Amino acid sequence: MLPGKVPPEKLKEIVFNNLGAEGERIIIRSGLGVDAAAIDFGDTVLVASTDPITGAGRNIGFYAVHVNANDVATFGARPKWFLATVLLPEDADERLLGEIMEEIHHNCRELGVAVVGGHTEVTPGLKRPIVVGTMLGEVRRERLVTSNGARPGDAIILTKGAGIEGTAIIAGEKECELREAFGEDFVERAKAFLTRISVVKDALIAGEIGVHAMHDPTEGGIANGLHEMAEAAGLGFKVYYDKIPIARETRKICEFYDLNPLALISSGALMIAAAQEKAARIVEALRENGINAAVIGEFLNSRDRRLIIRDGEERTLEQPPTDELWKVV
Repeated sequence: MLPGKVPPEKLKEIVFNNLGAEGERIIIRSGLGVDAAAIDFGDTVLVASTDPITGAGRNIGFYAVHVNANDVATFGARPKWFLATVLLPEDADERLLGEIMEEIHHNCRELGVAVVGGHTEVTPGLKRPIVVGTMLGEVRRERLVTSNGARPGDAIILTKGAGIEGTAIIAGEKECELREAFGEDFVERAKAFLTRISVVKDALIAGEIGVHAMHDPTEGGIANGLHEMAEAAGLGFKVYYDKIPIARETRKICEFYDLNPLALISSGALMIAAAQEKAARIVEALRENGINAAVIGEFLNSRDRRLIIRDGEERTLEQPPTDELWKVV
């Protein structure tokens, strides 16, 4: 198999057929396009998500907190409790562990999240550290939102833009090369994309107005996120390339390394499915809070139609087999 997420057909065949007991009080199990689980606790719902950070060599404590917080927030829940498994390569020293834990501590404090458990070890065979995070959050039952709730005709809203996380990772990992090509200021701006990774604020603002579904596109970028969200709801989609925000820094880096910006890891963006009559209000509310947002298309009733309009031509938007990041790092 290729690096990155296991292909959807293999997830269905191998992973989703081996999920243990039926369990009690499970409202939602995670699945294709559904990045968290929801468990009934009476008046409230516990939302849980887990994700590893494998493609970044730097700032992995930061990514571990925010990527997992994002998954919880897409369910309308506020992240509250975090667990981290920290796996270190054999040549690691105490300084590296200290850096990772300080990042986890600082970023959890910023979100109001408590670190409640985890595990640390030195693991033979690793080339770089890996952090596996688990985030728990809570939401009142009536405010629960799911990734699979999109409806035909819903507007697709995208916050911030494509390839945010990928831009920050590549700028950090290939700093010298990019500085030579584009200069110091360009590289520093691209590295600063790291500060855009959280979608907790985006999700809570949109949820207040009312949405049908939310999803944060991670590996495989915007293209994969659209497929995941559509698959979860059994729908198709039509999006417009020119309406998808792509920052200048992202475009330049993708051109330099011959990458597709729509298939580059995109933590920091949030996809929202909302009734057409609410879309403008959501976009306006996000912008009033300093978050760029745009309506990029709509969901379609036919799951076989997953289209992108570019240069006036309608074509199928293929689901990326792997993230573009792996071509570079």
